[in-house]
Amino acid sequence: MAKLLLQRHLKSQWNLENRFAGWVDNPVSKEGAEAAPAVAKLLEGEKFDVIFTSPLIRNQQTVIKILKILGRNPLFIHLDGGKMEEWGSFEGGTAECIPAYVSEKLNERYYGKLQGLNKDEAKKVYGEEQVHLWRRSYDVAPPEGESLKDTYERTVPFYLKYIEEELKIGKNVLIVSSGNALRSIVKYIEKIPDDKIIDFEIPFGGLVKYEYKGGEYSHLQ
Repeated sequence: MAKLLLQRHLKSQWNLENRFAGWVDNPVSKEGAEAAPAVAKLLEGEKFDVIFTSPLIRNQQTVIKILKILGRNPLFIHLDGGKMEEWGSFEGGTAECIPAYVSEKLNERYYGKLQGLNKDEAKKVYGEEQVHLWRRSYDVAPPEGESLKDTYERTVPFYLKYIEEELKIGKNVLIVSSGNALRSIVKYIEKIPDDKIIDFEIPFGGLVKYEYKGGEYSHLQ
């Protein structure tokens, strides 16, 4: 029996400014940082053996801030190949350290031409209905960007290869990531139909818990 914990990152500066963040590396906002103690409290009493996150700074800052409050330290280990995987992973540490695997497969969806735009301004340019369709539908992508389906197709294979394998050997896993990457994983776990995933969202700093046993997931309150 193992436990899977999904936590959305703290509110970033562009989240605060109501801008499409996507893959742009904007940091956790002052408001987000101030929420860290309350967000960390959600994890009090939870034992997790390994963390997965993305290279986006708002995700890694969330990991660092929350673990510091919990008296832990992340050891970031890169999984996307290249020199960062070969050269960049620290080894050693103390009992307070916990491995935190990093991959861009867990990045937010790529918003293409919408990245950096204020969402209200985007509605004026493209129309409210069109922007809503780009944001919330499953398979309609913004100009030169990813749909949630595209995000699912990069996130879930990574999840199956790396994360579910940890659960199978009894490890408790914490994933700290962005909203649409987590929505993709939840869609897979809960088998949510394409037309129903529009209704699911995790708030900033929010936590979703599952128990994993015998290849099956059960949602924990």
